Amino acid sequence: MRFLVRAAMAATLVASSILPAAAASPDGVWELETRDTRIQVNICGDGQQLCGALVWLKDTDYNARYKPLLNKPMMERVTQVAPNQWRGKMRLFGMTAQGTITQVSDDQLTLKGCVLIVACKTYQLYRHAE
Repeated sequence: MRFLVRAAMAATLVASSILPAAAASPDGVWELETRDTRIQVNICGDGQQLCGALVWLKDTDYNARYKPLLNKPMMERVTQVAPNQWRGKMRLFGMTAQGTITQVSDDQLTLKGCVLIVACKTYQLYRHAE
């Protein structure tokens, strides 16, 4: 009996060291690498999609042109295309873009967006701890 218990424990340890850990949920508030913008991201729709809104600007006077976008949807039902990756239409700083969001780790997202296919930009977002 002890042998079976030890064998099961050893198998669990080996499996946990081989298999990658699942990333945490993308639900939460994410801050742009420049630390002047925060976006609330939520799992939505059928549980495989992302929705999000611009929820905070560091200096609303400096960012006056983005102030009307506060608390408005920036992405709705962006579709999961692979584990930890979603693709779809977004509103990035007032422009409609096709984009991809990839959850790199529990605390980092990469957002790549293209407007008219030629103007593309990549943003790093980090989980904001309140």
